Amino acid sequence: MASQFTREKPEPVLVPADERLTGRAVWGATIGNILEFYDFGTYSFFAIQIGQAFFPASDSFASLMLSLATFGAGFVTRPIGAMVLGSYSDRAGRRPAMTISFAMMSAAILVLALTPSYEAVGIAAPLLVIFARLVQGFALGGEVGPTTAYLLEAAPVEGRGLAVSFQPASQQIAATAGALVGEILSLTMTSEALNAYGWRIALLLGAATLPFGFWLRSALPETLHRPEAAAPVVQSVKRSPAARRIMSLGFVILASCTIITYVTEYMTTYALHTLQVSAPLAFATTLISNAVGIAAALLGGWLVDRAGRRHVMIWPQITALLMTYPVFLWIAESRSAVALLGGLGALTLIGTIPYSAFYVSLVEGLPKNIRGGAFATIYAFAIAIFGGTAQPVVAGLIHVTGNALAPAWYMLVASAAGLFAMLMMPETAPPTTQIAANKRSPA
Repeated sequence: MASQFTREKPEPVLVPADERLTGRAVWGATIGNILEFYDFGTYSFFAIQIGQAFFPASDSFASLMLSLATFGAGFVTRPIGAMVLGSYSDRAGRRPAMTISFAMMSAAILVLALTPSYEAVGIAAPLLVIFARLVQGFALGGEVGPTTAYLLEAAPVEGRGLAVSFQPASQQIAATAGALVGEILSLTMTSEALNAYGWRIALLLGAATLPFGFWLRSALPETLHRPEAAAPVVQSVKRSPAARRIMSLGFVILASCTIITYVTEYMTTYALHTLQVSAPLAFATTLISNAVGIAAALLGGWLVDRAGRRHVMIWPQITALLMTYPVFLWIAESRSAVALLGGLGALTLIGTIPYSAFYVSLVEGLPKNIRGGAFATIYAFAIAIFGGTAQPVVAGLIHVTGNALAPAWYMLVASAAGLFAMLMMPETAPPTTQIAANKRSPA
């Protein structure tokens, strides 16, 4: 009966000529990605308030560190989710793996939003919060690889860069949405109300959109068996030297990207806790930075379809490396809205472009039969090691040194390591003749 059912309702599979379906698939995958990253990342915007609710301590720094450590707990299970769901996507398809990930994230965000405070239920409160973060980490670990592979496979060869750039762009959109919600709540609620329940509103807003996201995922066509042009730098075998080299370099670049991303997302807490600016300005800092990052991610994707992968990675990365210390020096000394919004916005604009080029280069260079699992695993281990520790490390450095420039030091080291690996990445863009041939092929 199962085989009969399968023959009567065949799995929809994208074909190269179906451009309308391709566009729908890319948007569907992107929107689901946005919702998952919003649910996972909003925690960091309300780390202070969540710390007060679930991790009461003798001083505010201890409470903040306990909250940030729990935020980091979500990264522990990301490699497990990446290996389990990423490998599953290489066997069963991208869509079922993405759907399972979304369902797990839905359950976890509801637990996190509805858990009573420490004062109400005692030690059960932080334990439930930690459990929810572990589930969120597993879900998001299994989200990135299959989704990125899906975006590449759903796109025409000449549009791969722009399609894959929706992965980093969707993360920026999610972070922007979280910062925007925080900004609105901080402007419309008293500090007492924001600390007591305002952060729960932000989480529940994400939970309210989950049915729509689940419906989108369930309707996506499959891309695993869609024909595609082979990348010129790897063999279609699991352990080719070229694939191993790309994976090693990819880990270093993802570690660099992760540190920069999570230090940037820490800027709301940094502005409140270290610079002592107002809550609206602190939330606006992250809001503007992430909004600029959306445009920069898509611009990077557009550029790589025209100029190749390596040039778009290397030159903006060099520029961002040179800008980091002066921007943070300006911010720390002036503590003004112009410095926070303008300086960090400019740094984000330049610094985001190379990572769109890198995303498409890495996923394009991996053999299709391991693409979802390999990308997810590399990404998740880089995130687990460097993303889960970035914010506690920066907070600790600031606390120990008393120097507001500590975030710049960490970002400089990360940027330099990323640039070194980018210089050794091969060019994976398809030859111009192949792109022209695909454009001339009949629909």
